[in-house]
Amino acid sequence: MRKYLPSVLTALIIIVGIILGLISGINLSALQKETLKILIIITLSSVLYCFVVGEITGNTSQMDKLWSILPIAYIWVIAIKGGFTLRLIVFAVIITLWGIRLTFNFARKGAYSIRFWEGKEDYRWAILRQTKPFNNRIVWAIFDFLFISLYQNALVLAITLPALASMEVATFGAIDIFASIMGLAFLVLETVADEYQWKFYTKRDELLKDGKTLAEIESPYNKGFNTLGVWSVMRHPNYLGEQGIWCSLYFMSVGAGICKFGIFNWSIIGPLLLIFLFMGSSAMGEKITKGKYGEYADYQSKVFKYLPIKKYR
Repeated sequence: MRKYLPSVLTALIIIVGIILGLISGINLSALQKETLKILIIITLSSVLYCFVVGEITGNTSQMDKLWSILPIAYIWVIAIKGGFTLRLIVFAVIITLWGIRLTFNFARKGAYSIRFWEGKEDYRWAILRQTKPFNNRIVWAIFDFLFISLYQNALVLAITLPALASMEVATFGAIDIFASIMGLAFLVLETVADEYQWKFYTKRDELLKDGKTLAEIESPYNKGFNTLGVWSVMRHPNYLGEQGIWCSLYFMSVGAGICKFGIFNWSIIGPLLLIFLFMGSSAMGEKITKGKYGEYADYQSKVFKYLPIKKYR
């Protein structure tokens, strides 16, 4: 039971945060409503595209390809409509840098193709399709529409809404500066983590050429999973960076002074739901990795998911 306690507490904190965000009230100005309508049109177009193309081609990573691109479009729409205040420019620059990094990292893994509907699918979708009840064609189509296409598109929109919430506040103070620095720091963490991950798996795959097995190649590549660099002190430094960026940028809306309950305003819902998504995603990824590589359980017992400190058992 103890091993589930952190997840339960995190889920409770997320629920409380969402409730406080909702009861703080959503009072949008005419300009915010007009901007939101544009964003919703883009979102619904993306939902339709992801579902139709994913079902026709059998490649359900269409939303994965757009995950790093849509927020850039959303934030620049908000920045343009908001008159390019300093807060919106900083928002836009950080999110654009984040999107370029993530798109590049996804592209070098073979996710994109000249024939845009093709490209490498995320391995987790293929595994999930083989498990019950998702191995049923109708069940999978429903899941594809409701979660992969609709929910994830809505979530991507939601994580950019702190910019919308604060788009008409021109002041830029100490909280905004701190949030900007933290956002950039988490971006650097993600970039470094991606490079260690890319170099590890590139080297491992080179060593596995000519029919060699993991047991026959040199350490630490024979483990099968990465434990180098920041991955030696955190199991998911890239996930920490991803969540950290969006939570940091949320605090720019706090800096705008629109909160009614301490640090809470309605736009916190997006960042909190993102954390909830990564709880499930990391659990699924670790279950798959643990089943493939014998030493992963030992790695889990020694290294925290997000804390760069050694575990003491």
